[in-house]
This record gives sequence, C-alpha cells and structure tokens, in this order.
Amino acid sequence: MKICRRSFLSFLIGGAAGTTISPLPWKVTDDLSIWTQMWPWTPVPEDGEISYVNSVCTLCPGGCGITVRKINDRAVKIEGMKGHPVNDGGICILGLSGLQLLYGPTRVKTPLKRMGKRGQGRWEKISWDDAVSEVAKKLGDLRSKGQSHNVGFISGSDRGTTPLLLDRFLTVYGSPNLMRMPSILDSYELTLYLMQGVRALPGFDLENADFVLSFGSGIIDGWGSPVRMFKANSNWCSAGAKVIQVEPRLSNTAAKSDKWIPINPGTEAALALGLAHVIIEKSLHNPVFVSKFSVGFNDWKRLVLNNYDPDSVAAITGIDKTTIVTLAREFARASKPLAICGRGRGNTPGSLDEFMAVHALNALVGNINKKGGVWAVTETDYVNWPEPEMDATAAAGMQNERLDGAGSKKYPFTRCLLNRFPAAIDSGKKYPLEALFVVGANPLYSMPDSKAVKKAFDKIPFVVSFSSYMDETAQNADLILPNHTYLERYEDVPTPAGLTKPVIGLSKPAVEPQFNTKHFGDVIILTAKALGGNLADAFPWDSYETCLKETLGDKWKTLVAEGYWSDPDFRAPAWETSFDTPSGKFEFINSDTGLLPQFTPVKIEGDKESYPLVLIPYDSIRLASGFIGDPPFVIKTVEDTVLKGKDVFVELNSKTARAQGLREGQYAMLNTPKGKANVRIHLFDGIMPGIVALPRGLGHAAYDKYLADKGVNLNELIGPVEDHASGMDAAWGIRVKLSKA
Repeated sequence: MKICRRSFLSFLIGGAAGTTISPLPWKVTDDLSIWTQMWPWTPVPEDGEISYVNSVCTLCPGGCGITVRKINDRAVKIEGMKGHPVNDGGICILGLSGLQLLYGPTRVKTPLKRMGKRGQGRWEKISWDDAVSEVAKKLGDLRSKGQSHNVGFISGSDRGTTPLLLDRFLTVYGSPNLMRMPSILDSYELTLYLMQGVRALPGFDLENADFVLSFGSGIIDGWGSPVRMFKANSNWCSAGAKVIQVEPRLSNTAAKSDKWIPINPGTEAALALGLAHVIIEKSLHNPVFVSKFSVGFNDWKRLVLNNYDPDSVAAITGIDKTTIVTLAREFARASKPLAICGRGRGNTPGSLDEFMAVHALNALVGNINKKGGVWAVTETDYVNWPEPEMDATAAAGMQNERLDGAGSKKYPFTRCLLNRFPAAIDSGKKYPLEALFVVGANPLYSMPDSKAVKKAFDKIPFVVSFSSYMDETAQNADLILPNHTYLERYEDVPTPAGLTKPVIGLSKPAVEPQFNTKHFGDVIILTAKALGGNLADAFPWDSYETCLKETLGDKWKTLVAEGYWSDPDFRAPAWETSFDTPSGKFEFINSDTGLLPQFTPVKIEGDKESYPLVLIPYDSIRLASGFIGDPPFVIKTVEDTVLKGKDVFVELNSKTARAQGLREGQYAMLNTPKGKANVRIHLFDGIMPGIVALPRGLGHAAYDKYLADKGVNLNELIGPVEDHASGMDAAWGIRVKLSKA
C-alpha cells in the first residue's frame, strides 16, 4: 500500500482531523445498524423479492447517482450508482442514511393547518383539496387588490423543471420575488459573468489538476459533491499531485493536504493578489493568454505591483514572505494548476473580491477552459416551454423592484440577495410581504442571524412550507403542504455543482409515497388551475410527471434506463470563443462596471475591546447544515470532541485558552453581538491563536430526539455582512468573547 504525505499526516492526526474518509465511520454505521434495529420505527423487512431502482440523491448539491435496493415494496439499502459521472459507485454518510429520512418519525404525513400561535405545535389535518383551495383563495384575493408583488417564494434552488415551474407561476401571477438560498455558486456565477461574460456554472477539472491551491474550500468536508472530492483526493495521492490548503484552522481537508498554510481569516483575497504580484513580477504568467485573450491586464498589473508586494501581503495575512514567494512560483510552474475558493462547504457566498482574485490566478496561468483548470459550464437548454401570456395585473406586478434588491441599480448583476430579505421585511420601506412560500429550504435555521429571520417571518401574515419534515421553518408556518421525499418522486437534477460537463440526472421514485404527501410540482399546477385565466393557460399539463416527460423529450428514455444523460459532444470552448464580454476577451477589469480583483477587507461585527476573540464556523462531513438535519445514523458518528451529550465544543488554541483562563472540557459562556450560548472548551493547536471555531449543523429546535436540542446553531450567533460590490453575504466570522460559565 502506497502511503503519501497526506495519508501519513492523516494517520498521525487521527481522531483530531484525519478519519473523515477512513473506514471508521462505516464501521460505526455498521454497528449502529445492528442496535438500531430495536428502534420502534425501524422494522426489519420480511424476506421477499429483491429489486433495484437507480435514482439521484438530492440531499446536497452534489447530485450523486444512487441505487436503492428493495425487498418487495420496501427500500432496505442505498448505495452509490456504478458508472455515474459524478460519484461512480461511491456514497457519503448522509446519502447512505437516506432511508432514515424516508421512514423516520420526523416526516409530515398529511397537509396541516396551524391552530394556535406560530411555533406552539398545534395543527389540524386538512385535505389536499382544502389546502390548495386556501392557497388559491389567498393568492386570488391579493391579486384582485393589485398586490401580486406582495407574494414571495424561497427555494433551495432555481435550476431544473420544478424551480422553473415556480418561476413561470410567479411571472404569470405577477411577482418578481423568487429567491434562492445563498451559496458560493452565487459568487462564482457572478465572477464568470463579470470576467468572462457568460452566465454559467463553474466546473473544476480536479481529477486532472496537478497542483490544487484551495483558499479554504472544504474539499473533503462537503464542498461540491462529497464523493467526487473523496475520489479526487485519493487520485491526487496516487498521481503525485500537490494540494495546498490555506485556512485559519486545520480542517480534515488541511490534514489530508500536502501542506496547510494558516492565514488570518478574511484575508484570502490579499494572498491571491500577493501570489499574482510574484507571478507577474517574475514573468511566470501565461504570455499567450494574457496578451491575446485578455484585456485590462496592464491596469490591473499596476494595481497589483504597487499594492500587493510580498512584504505588504505578509503583514495582512500573517503568512511569511518566503512562503508567499515559494507558493506563487510552485503554482505558476505547475503544468495544470487550479485555484479554488469558497469556505468550508460553501454555504456563504463570500466576498466578490476574493472570488475574482482567485479566478484571476487561474487566468494568469492560462488554465481557463483547459484540462485540469476551471471551466465555464453552461446549462443544457432542454426546458423549451412556450412563453406564457401575462395580463395587466401580472405586468404591473413584475415592474416592482425585488424586495431583496437583486437586479437593482445598486446591484444590477446579482440575481438573488436573500441575506437582505429580513431587513427589507423589518423596515417595510418598499412594500409589505403578505404571503411567503418556502420549498427545499429551511431559512429559519440555516440563514445567518436566525433571530432576525424569525422576526421577519412573524411579520408575514401567511407562510406556507412545503417541507417533507417538521423542520424549524415548518414549525413556524401557517400551512404545511408536505412534498414527497426524494425517494418518492420524479425530478430532474441539472448539472451538479463543480462538474466539468453538462449532466442531467433523474431522481425516480424508489417506493410509493408512504404518506398523504404530494409532489410540489403538482401543487403548483393545481394552484394555477384553481386561479384560472392566464395562470391556468400557462400550465396545460395534467401533472408534474407529464410535464417532466414532455420537457425532457427524447432524453426521457435515456434517463429512465441509465439514470442520467450526459452530452457526448460537449467540449470546453477554445479561448477564441470562450468569452462573451464586450471586448470578446477575458476581462481583468470589467468594462461595464470597472470592477477588478482587489482586496477590500470585510469588517465583521463587533469591536475588539468588547469582543477580543474571533469566532469562525467550520463544516464537517458528519454534520448536515443545509435544508435537512443529520439522521440518527449520522449524528452518532460525530466525535465527542465536537458534541458530547447535548453539549457542543468550541475549538481554542491552548495559548488562547491560557490567556482566557480556560481549560479542556470546561464550560464557558460565548457572547457575540448577535447572541450568547453555553459551550465547552476543546483545546486544539490546529487553530490559530485568537480564534474560536464552532461547527455548523447543530442546535436544531426541530426534528427528533437524536438531533433536537443538541449543541448550538451557529446562525443564532452570527449575522450577514453585505459585500460592497455584490450585496451578497460576505461575513467570514464575528467577534466574540469567552468567559467561565
């Protein structure tokens, strides 16, 4: 067995950071699968006929292919689909545990209407006919008053037929307020648009890169497709590729890398520009790409050479000058270098400056749309519905500015700004939101400053959740119209995040719906028909399944048979045709806005005198922090230095702990400008002094006894910070103080 430096370092660090992709979690899961057979809601299947259904996992943006093993009509095991272009037979621990989400006790089994005050948990069962009628009546009343723009939707995604049906509905209804949950894709999409002129997703040819420079990306902590990242990490070791992880904390990714470079948090853009300084000064950049296929280089070059020399950058980042120079040379001299960013799992968009600076590094070495580089992957254009007719009410409603300010004069190129939504609701300056619908998202848990988010929700008279589970948002809704789970429904899954070629996956029902749930797409169609007029005309389909089959056309048979469709003719465009900017070239300085890669410090909340330390979040493959929470199998794999009983641990450097008078395992009170929480101390010298680290994914007030009331929700302690250029949330942490409890 070949052991490279990354494998050896992981072995040495052991439980502290290196066992995430070792056999340990799977052994734990095997043990759990034995004793958990005694849980009353986990019946042992009878003997019977064995069959298999290929589908797609949608529990995260990875879009992995899965194979569901069945005995008679019951699903008994989920495995990775062999041959799938994303994961090729692999599966992560969350995907492996999907059956607990299908059969577990947190399912919402039927439409529910709130009876008492929000959050009291008093519900009345209603029929689907009554539920759709109530929604249609509310929407119809608002529309008749000319208030169609007072309706909003929060969706987990805006890609695929289901979100596009929703977009079509709001357009014909007359509301511009379709908002998606934020992620690094927001910043990457905007970066590609500003610098390359294309509306596309970023694709990272990680499998062929020979030098990966990661600015905080949790490559094996849930960034992109977890399984794809696991496989890439193994391939790098066997192929001799080099991986450098730059971040303030020794994450699992850092432990598995060839080198971990600690950096002052929030200064990653400065480092990228410091590397650019060395590359330009030493003439290590790609002369062909820069001279023939880019514009604005000379102006940007002056900015970089005048402001980001290694000495200046060392003072900003805390990284010594020699390391900066050496890193720049190694990156530029690699045959296929790739720079990536997006902290942790990538749930926060981050600073546009940082994304543009990192993308500029890839341009400097000419690794745009090249093997081992970053690609601009355009969506497969398979949704070709006829344009719907809008009446006067819809046209008037769509003339209103979005509540979140996306697409406004201030942020003309940003498509969604959900981080600005709570403040807009609270201020009431634009117009009130009378009805809000939430699908595929849990904003009351997963949005920063969750107290402010709840306060905003409390001001909205009518809130509808389409959650399959009784999550925090569902708990505070007026109606719950439960969607089928991903194992019970058809749904197309467009190109997963980070893939270098267009792929469409098909999520197929492995089992019949277990309860009285309904596909969200069907609810949209039924509601449109109930409203009548142009809305009904815009939705001619009898069901979502009919719509999906017609939309996919000749791809449908391939998707049903193979589980996915991939464009066999796709090739990354040559540099001559890669850029759709006004200049027709890669723009180091955007010709419309003047935006260019630079470093503008993001000032986090709190003053140093009152809050002497800095709190940063971290992600773990063992903690789901998206629209669902950990199933019991997964929460049982969380280390006892992260969660013990109901107590969460914060990580603290031993020097910082001594200065604060704190010791291992001690209880402490953590205070930020947004809130406070009781925590326990875990001493960890894999974190920079002066920094406190807290995991995402805990502190749920919802779900079952295996997850609820365990730990602290980081989003109750941190708020968003608006990026000066994009309006997106650029917060990388918050100031904090610790005191003995």
